[in-house]
Amino acid sequence: MAYNGSGGKRLCTGTDLDVERSNGNNYMAGEPRRKREPPARPNHILLYTIINPAYPITVDVIHTISTPHGQVQRIVVFKKNGVQAMVEFESVESATRAKEALHGCDIYSGCCTLKIEFAKPERLNVFKNDQDSWDYTLSEDVPPVQRSAPLLQSPQYTGGRPQPYNMDYGSGGPPPPGMMKDRHGPPPPHHPRERGYGPEGYGGEGFVPPPPMHHPSMPPQNQGGPPQQGAVMMVYGLDPQTVNADRLFNLCCLYGNVVRIKFLKTKEGTAMVQMGDAVSVERCVQNLNNVTVGDYTLTLAFSKQAYLSEVMNPYPLPDKSPSFKDYVGNKNNRFLTPASIHKNRIQPPSKVLHFFNTPPDVSDEQLLQVFKDYGVTPPHTISKFPLKSERSSSGLMEFQNISQSVMAIMACNHATIQHPGAKFPFVMKLCFSSSRQIGQGKGQNPNKSQNQNQDQNNQRQGQNNGLAEHEYY
Repeated sequence: MAYNGSGGKRLCTGTDLDVERSNGNNYMAGEPRRKREPPARPNHILLYTIINPAYPITVDVIHTISTPHGQVQRIVVFKKNGVQAMVEFESVESATRAKEALHGCDIYSGCCTLKIEFAKPERLNVFKNDQDSWDYTLSEDVPPVQRSAPLLQSPQYTGGRPQPYNMDYGSGGPPPPGMMKDRHGPPPPHHPRERGYGPEGYGGEGFVPPPPMHHPSMPPQNQGGPPQQGAVMMVYGLDPQTVNADRLFNLCCLYGNVVRIKFLKTKEGTAMVQMGDAVSVERCVQNLNNVTVGDYTLTLAFSKQAYLSEVMNPYPLPDKSPSFKDYVGNKNNRFLTPASIHKNRIQPPSKVLHFFNTPPDVSDEQLLQVFKDYGVTPPHTISKFPLKSERSSSGLMEFQNISQSVMAIMACNHATIQHPGAKFPFVMKLCFSSSRQIGQGKGQNPNKSQNQNQDQNNQRQGQNNGLAEHEYY
């Protein structure tokens, strides 16, 4: 994309948008040729078509690039024919400004190109506020963004709103919410200003010089240091009959935020996992590579791909679940906020698991039944921590070997447990413990002198994992 020297009017060149006018036909690169239709009359609702959507497109992304040009009332994102969105502005004038400013621009460098047209509907119907639809007239006020900064920081896959670049490079101050160390996302987008970039969102806090432009096939870069490897990994050696996307998520989420998971149809038992950053992939490789799970041995390695594209029609796995799933914004990701990142303890696989967020009066029999229901071997020992709150419980459970504990996490992490006094079921959470054993018999610890300190550490870890709050399904 090219800009004139004054930094004012945005000029799109043929490198960003190829529009050919020949024999009455009009088409954009990446779209099938079609006959030119009469231009739609100006309307306060726009149709955004995102060409080459290499990264997730949500209402937050669309809202952030649209609000500099006028008040947005409603947004609906739909993916029936590619990725499109309808944006309802307060006035025709605002919609016209947005269309003129954003048509032909890339949301992210080299991808997610915007084609914008006037839409025909007079009003958008929004039935719920989520990542695909939002009615801003009914929600809390959204903080305004500067009109002159329509393009985005990388989403970071943290669940927070995408942030516009700050025009005042070097002005200081903390990075925006959700922009933490060692968090990588899509390549930095183009930006019209030459005097600097704002809040740094990749490798450190504060403000840094502008990063180099990236092609989407290149791995994300760390603005504060040398280039990093991509955030996609290959996972080989999965049991094709039992492992699905959710089970793989349950294991990988212990080491970082999971963005997307894709199983390969041509390579049975093989999947690709896009994590939130390269550091998370490194954690997975270091801790899970060569781990035995049942009759299979996991092999993990960095992929050459920088990201996983969305699969519109995934094939069914043996259990009928889809072979591709998107986990952006999934609340079971455990590295979404600075507080949750601080609470996590990275541990290699162990035959002892730490469980938390279970009903306060849960019995050993109830816990054992969860594993039986999911078809995996239950633990032979369960030790519950003394209750610190009436809201939930926690403790340790020991399996015969690491293979069984890994299968238990894949199958039962985030399993629901009903409780008669709660409106919604509890979502049991599991992670590997630093304990190597927890004693003989349920709830007992005969080797107290050796294990007391370790059990106390695990109990503190349980408190750090947010046990004071019941996390509903």
